[in-house]
Amino acid sequence: MSAAGDGSGHVVGVTGPPGVGKSTLLSALLREWRSRGRSVAVLAVDPSSKRSGGALLGDRARIEHDPADRDVFIRSMAAGERLGGLAPATRAAAQALANAFDVVVIETVGVGQSETDVEQVCDTTAVVVQPASGDTLQFLKAGIMEVPDVLVVTKADLGAPARRAEEDLRAALGTLGAAAPVVSVSSLRPTSGIEALADALQAHRDGLDLAATRTRVRRLGALADFVHEHGERGLRALGGRRAARRFLEQQEPELSEPELLRLLEHRASSSTT
Repeated sequence: MSAAGDGSGHVVGVTGPPGVGKSTLLSALLREWRSRGRSVAVLAVDPSSKRSGGALLGDRARIEHDPADRDVFIRSMAAGERLGGLAPATRAAAQALANAFDVVVIETVGVGQSETDVEQVCDTTAVVVQPASGDTLQFLKAGIMEVPDVLVVTKADLGAPARRAEEDLRAALGTLGAAAPVVSVSSLRPTSGIEALADALQAHRDGLDLAATRTRVRRLGALADFVHEHGERGLRALGGRRAARRFLEQQEPELSEPELLRLLEHRASSSTT
């Protein structure tokens, strides 16, 4: 039996601050993917309330689609207690859906120095920003330039502000020596840039070693679960995050997340006895 996460579907993370237009963008992207004959699943992750623990689970209502289209699946999921916005159930759902759909999208709210879980789950991560959302220094300080494989500037129909945002993002990428493509889009009909964005996402996927990517996702998922369950004390028992990652890299690539988690727990318990 193959390990979880070996599905051939393209797992795409779409993240960015509230109000940036992710749902409208996904509506346009969904139409583009369907026009190319690709089946699409969307997991819209809603933030959970710190007070009640509940979530509205209403993000999917903003994504336009044909409810009779059996090649489209949209489901809302709660973020739970995870700072990065991805509960273990979301990762498991994405891995399962990758066996049945050509494209699996995980839409999350917010991105920053501590909210990069989506990068560790997906084959390709798209960070969405809007015009007038900050200059080069602010992008660098926010930490978002460390996350994306593709950068998306929404509301290109605004003209000069959108072009300025593109320039700021490219400058920030240049400062870091990164080379992610920057694509400006307008999701208003008639749309613009959507085909180019779909092409950029596919080009990144085409350049991946899929088996290695899936192995990385399982290892990072196991480490995230371990830290969530055992905290910093457990991580210190492993010798720190870098040592934990080195340990995982030494394991057989076909091991599943639960198997890797058990190995981490065994190693941590052995080091404290």
